[in-house]
Amino acid sequence: MLMHKEQPAIAGGGWLARVVLPDGVHPGAMPLLIGRAMRGVCDGFIAVLLPAYLLALGFDPLAVGLLSSATLAGSALATILVGIVSPRYSQRRLLTLAAALMAATGMGFAGLSSLWPLLLVAFVGTLNPSSGDVSLFLPLEQARLADAAAPQARTALFARYSLTGAFSAGLGALAAALPGWLVAHAGLSHLTAMRAMFIVYALTGVALLFLYIRLPDPHPHAPSAGTPLGTSRGIVIRLALLFSVDAFAGGLVVNSLLSLWLMQRFGLSPGAAGLFFFWAGLLSAGSQLVAVPLARKFGLLNTMVFTHIPASLCLIAAALSPMLAPTLALLLVRSALSQMDVPTRTAYVMAVVTPAERTAAASVTAVPRSLAGALGPTIAGALLAAGWAGAPLLACGLLKIAYDLALLRAFRRVEPID
Repeated sequence: MLMHKEQPAIAGGGWLARVVLPDGVHPGAMPLLIGRAMRGVCDGFIAVLLPAYLLALGFDPLAVGLLSSATLAGSALATILVGIVSPRYSQRRLLTLAAALMAATGMGFAGLSSLWPLLLVAFVGTLNPSSGDVSLFLPLEQARLADAAAPQARTALFARYSLTGAFSAGLGALAAALPGWLVAHAGLSHLTAMRAMFIVYALTGVALLFLYIRLPDPHPHAPSAGTPLGTSRGIVIRLALLFSVDAFAGGLVVNSLLSLWLMQRFGLSPGAAGLFFFWAGLLSAGSQLVAVPLARKFGLLNTMVFTHIPASLCLIAAALSPMLAPTLALLLVRSALSQMDVPTRTAYVMAVVTPAERTAAASVTAVPRSLAGALGPTIAGALLAAGWAGAPLLACGLLKIAYDLALLRAFRRVEPID
C-alpha cells in the first residue's frame, strides 16, 4: 500500500524528491534516503579506521574479528526485537531509538580503550564493519520504502537506496585520511585523531534523530506497523536460510577485515586504503542503477545470481594474486558486480510477501544474515592472525558461488505477488 497522499510535507520533500525519486514513489521516502546517506558516510570511514584504531589500542587481528562479529551478532538480536515489536510500535519511534543508539555507540568507542567494554558497545550498538547495511535501521527503512512505492517502482527505489548507501560509503572512506591530516596539521596524536572520528559518528546519530522524529506515520489510523508472517512464512524462511549462507561468506571479507588484509599484505596506509574503498564505493553505487534495467529485462532472481558469480570469481583471483595492482583491479571489478543483488534481493523479498508482512519479512530475512555473518569476522581474524592471509577471500568466493546456484535452483519458479 502506498503512503497516503494527504500526508504533511516533511524534510526532504519538494524539488529534491522530484529529482531523486523515481515515478510512482511518494516524497515521504526522501528523508530515508538522506538518512541512509548520512549513515553511509560514517560506515565508510569506520570500516577503514576500525582495524587501525584497534591496532593502535594494542589489539591483534583476532580482536578486530571479534569486535566485527560482536557488531553483527548485536545487529541480529536488534533485528529480532524489531520484528517482535514492530506490530506494536510505529516505525518512526523505532527509527528514532536506533538513531539515539548510534549516538551512544560513537561516544562509547571514542571514550573506551579496553576490549571487553568495547565488545559490549559493539554488541548493543550500531557500528557497521561491512560494505552493506546490517543495522536495525535496515528492516524499518525497507518496510517503509516498500510502502512508499508502487510495485513497478519498487526495484528502482531500492536501487536508489542502495546506491545512496554505496556512494556515501565511498565518500566516507576518503574521510579515513582525516586522522592523518589532523596529526600533521593540528598537532593531535594519531589515537586522539581517530577518536575524533567516532565523535563525528555520534553527532551523526544525533542529526538522524532529529531527521527521523519528523517522519509522519504512513498509516496514521492503523493500530500497528505490520503483522507477523502468515501465508508467506515458508518462502521467507527458505530465503532466510539461503541468505544466511551468503552472509556467512560475506562476513569473512567485511570491509574492516579487507582493509586490514590490504594493510598487512601490501603495506597500505589507512589513507591509501580509504582511497581504494572510495573507488570501490563509486563502482558499487553505479552498479545499483545498472541493476534496475537488468532486472526489468532478465528478472530479479537472474540479476541477483548472474552478477554475483563473476564477482566471486574475481575475489578468488584476488586472493591468489601476488602483486598489489592486479589485486586492487580484481577487487574493483568485484565491487562493480557484487552489489547488484542488493536492490534486487530487497525488491524480491518485498514482492513475494503481502504488504502487511513486509516489516516481518525484512526482519526474518535479515536476522539469519546477521547471525551467520557474525561468525565470519572472528574466523577471518583468526586466519589472518595465523598467517593464512588469502584463506578468507578464497572461502568467501567459493561459498557465495554455491549460494547463488542454490538460490537459482530453489526459487526460479517462484513468482512475485505484485
